[in-house]
Order: sequence, then C-alpha cells, then structure tokens
Amino acid sequence: MSAPTNNPLVDFREVSFSHASASAPVISHLSFAVQQGETLVLLGKSGCGKTTTLKLINRLLLPTSGQVRVANKPTTEWDPISLRRRTGYVIQEGGLFPHFTVARNVALVPSLERWDEERIKKRVDELLALVGLEPNDFAQRYPGELSGGQRQRVGVARALAAEPPLLLLDEPFGALDPLTRASLQREFSQLNRRLHKTAVFVTHDVREALLLGSRIGLMEAGQLLLLETPENFLKSKNELALAYIETLGVTPTNDASAAQNPAEGMA
Repeated sequence: MSAPTNNPLVDFREVSFSHASASAPVISHLSFAVQQGETLVLLGKSGCGKTTTLKLINRLLLPTSGQVRVANKPTTEWDPISLRRRTGYVIQEGGLFPHFTVARNVALVPSLERWDEERIKKRVDELLALVGLEPNDFAQRYPGELSGGQRQRVGVARALAAEPPLLLLDEPFGALDPLTRASLQREFSQLNRRLHKTAVFVTHDVREALLLGSRIGLMEAGQLLLLETPENFLKSKNELALAYIETLGVTPTNDASAAQNPAEGMA
C-alpha cells in the first residue's frame, strides 16, 4: 500500500509506536509515503492512530520501531525545532495565542526566524488577504474577537507564514458549524491547488477526505487498511471503506459519476 518512493517528502518505513504504559501499540508497522505536492488524508474513527501518525512526522513523538523520514532524513536526526519550523501545523480553532494579535500570531515563526519587520508585515498582510481576511480590518484584532471560521483562517495563515514545504492538519475544521466547515473546505482545496503544498490531513469525515485528498489512507486500530485515490476508494471492497461509503448514499461499484467526481456536491 506504499506510494511510489521516487522522491517522497514523508516516508514511513515499518513504523510502530507504543506508550510505555500501554500493552498494545498505538500504531503498528505503518508504511506509506507522501509525495511532494499531494494531499494525503488519513481517515478513521477516533482513537485509530491518525493524530499519533501526524505527531510522528514533526517529531512531537518518536517511533518505538521503524523509521519516519522527512525530506530524506530520519526524524531522529532532525533538530526538533528546525523540523517544526519548516512544518506548518494546523489544529482545531487554529491553536492561536489569545494574548497575541492576529498579526502577531501569523508572524510567530517568521519572527523566530528573525525576518526583518518590513518583510514580516508584508508576509502577514499577504497571507491574511490570501485566506480572505482584510489585513486592515483583522491584523490588530485578538482571537477572542473572531468567529470560529475566522480563527481557523488565521491558523492556516500562520501555518503558511514561513513558507514551509509541508503542512500537517489535525481535523482543522471539525469544531465548526456545517456551513462554515463546507466553506472552509472549499477554500482550502482551492488554496492548496494554487500553492501546490504537500499536506497530511487528518479527519474522521469521509466527505472531507473525498473532497480534499489526492489519496485517502484508511486507518483502524493503528494500521493502514487502504491507501487509494478518492475514485478508487469509492470502488473499494474493504469492509470499513464500504461502511463509510454507505454514509454517502451512493452505490460504490455502480455509481460511475460519483467515482469520477466523488467530492462534487459533498461540501
């Protein structure tokens, strides 16, 4: 189930992870690669190991066995700070610092990287505009003055600020109301097509996976059951995949139009 490994940005090689106090591993013998420019969506129920997998990429966790490689180097050989500064990380509600203005939140990593003030301001304004927030209206606000959707846009802007080659997104739209969530899903899809970023996106929502993923990795009990394009996911005979497909109200093997354009109308 591994992707071709001609030049992957992220490469899992027989990776397992266990907590010291646990009897069973959180993830077990995970092998897959994320190619440059693709969005890999990890889909599965809560507790299946999706977020643990994400944290292994930016070295918030280290594998118990096996190897996680980022840009052809094992994460154990990366300086953790260097690795995390070149990796955009987006979580629910954006994970913003409430006592920082929007501008200061977005500017966090460029400031740590010692960009000059003029360059930082230009980048902040550029990114706020990119995610649909007028800089003159939003730059000096605080997170508590924003809606959930606006905070999430700021979180995406912050993740992009230092021009990282890799984005990690942990259910970033999960806490939003359905209409705001659908709007941000479409906006993220359009944004990622423009920027050609490599992304690993965690979700338990199959519609979100079909809309945003170049490929979908279906996880259960710490293992990767399936790794397919959205079109092939809809044709899968895997029992768990079929259960997800049934929630869409489509016939997986006979609905050719859904297989050709699985995300249409789902956002």
